[in-house]
Amino acid sequence: MIEYRRFLRRLVRNYIIGSVLAVLCLGGAVITSALRLPIGGFDALFVVLFSSFVIMVSLELLAFSRQVKPIRSLFLTEKPALEDIRNAYMRIHRLPSLSVLRILGPHLFGLSIPAVSLTLLFMRLGWVDLPVYYIGIAASGAVLVAGMHALIEYFLTDQAIRPLLKHVNETSEREYGVSMSLDGRVIVSTQRKFQLSAFSIGMFPLFFFVLATQIRLSVTGSPLIEDYWQWASIILLFGLLFSSLGAWLLSRSVRQPIGQLEKALRAVQTGDLDVRASDLYSDEFSRLVSGFNHMVKGLSQRQRINEQLLQSYFSTLAAALDARDPYTAGHSQRVAEYSLLIGRSAGLGAEQLDLLNKTALLHDIGKIGVRDSVLLKDGRLTDEEFEQIKKHPALGEEILKQVEPAETMAPLLPGVRSHHERYDGRGYPDGLAGANIPEFGRIIAVADAFDAMTSDRPYRSGMPIEKAIAILSEGKGTQWDPRYAQIFIDAFYQEKEISEPRRHLADA
Repeated sequence: MIEYRRFLRRLVRNYIIGSVLAVLCLGGAVITSALRLPIGGFDALFVVLFSSFVIMVSLELLAFSRQVKPIRSLFLTEKPALEDIRNAYMRIHRLPSLSVLRILGPHLFGLSIPAVSLTLLFMRLGWVDLPVYYIGIAASGAVLVAGMHALIEYFLTDQAIRPLLKHVNETSEREYGVSMSLDGRVIVSTQRKFQLSAFSIGMFPLFFFVLATQIRLSVTGSPLIEDYWQWASIILLFGLLFSSLGAWLLSRSVRQPIGQLEKALRAVQTGDLDVRASDLYSDEFSRLVSGFNHMVKGLSQRQRINEQLLQSYFSTLAAALDARDPYTAGHSQRVAEYSLLIGRSAGLGAEQLDLLNKTALLHDIGKIGVRDSVLLKDGRLTDEEFEQIKKHPALGEEILKQVEPAETMAPLLPGVRSHHERYDGRGYPDGLAGANIPEFGRIIAVADAFDAMTSDRPYRSGMPIEKAIAILSEGKGTQWDPRYAQIFIDAFYQEKEISEPRRHLADA
């Protein structure tokens, strides 16, 4: 509640500052000149102004109370709900825009309209004596003062809400562990803010000057008053055009670099760390662009290092697994190469090929949990021993589920678990068939079988490549996915060189 009271004090202080700047400084010339006008019935005019002022203040207090209601409720509740915190957070962000409505609305409906209405009534009753067009001048001056006051109030409120936003965010994190954020949502665009501000700064003093001059000429009885609005209208028109053009140019000069940085940030969010923002600016944006490019370059370098470390991690795991059996040394690496051969020929993208490579490297990781007496047995396996071997795909999946971060391993799990499934549904561990088998599992199954058939074992020599290819061809549609088996057969003969040199392939 202390922070809320501080916030209210800041708003009151800002309101006084805005009133002094807008009403006293800018309206002083109009008010001073107006006091010299031949006006009768100042007592009645004082009643008009006082009554209108009371109405204006009442409406403004009512509007302010409604605007801060969600914020006040938040601070009056001992443990506010998360949704209430979120609503208050959004309302705080909207307070600068709402402050403009809070100033303009009461000035128009609480001051100008009642003042004009009462003045016309008093003129009809004979209590006030002044030309009717003076009322239009006064009303125009009140609107201009309100506009400048609203502009000042907007920027002062924009600064005043920062500590309150920080406090609300800390409350959300403390109570619910949730950080409040707009998540890129724009309440008021920079372009609109600059355009309206620059236009107001250019036009408000000009309008005040025109009104003050009108009043001064009326007081002095100058003959220029007759054709005053002819040339005043021309001045206002040129001022309007120049202010509009200047506001547009200023907003564009700010919006262009911001838009370029936004585009570059979106590219970074999609994973493109090679993007760079063009350094085309000589103001503070030059430092901002330079800092952004330096940051992205650092992220790109760190990503390359992480990718190298991750690839080394996968290769080391595969090598450690293969080291258990000297007769299958390099099996995981070869299966990965054969799988990539299939994947490239099948048109997989770079990201998918990377995941396929990692999955293939770790496809037999579950064999870590198989006893050496079974895994390294020279002869045929018993039914019980074969059942132990059949557990390694599911065991591999469970092992990888324990590796953090989990989202990195998640894409690898389906292929590791399913690489011994058969296309006809007679494989293990789940008996999946056809397209129900994950794609990586179907690809690795072909690569794994080919390397197993062509590699030497203690109890047999590796079969000739031609025979292994023939077996793959015969097993299309039963043991292996017919598409990927045929892709491997075709690609194997078309591939002039396989990255990992193998003696029995080089001799073929």
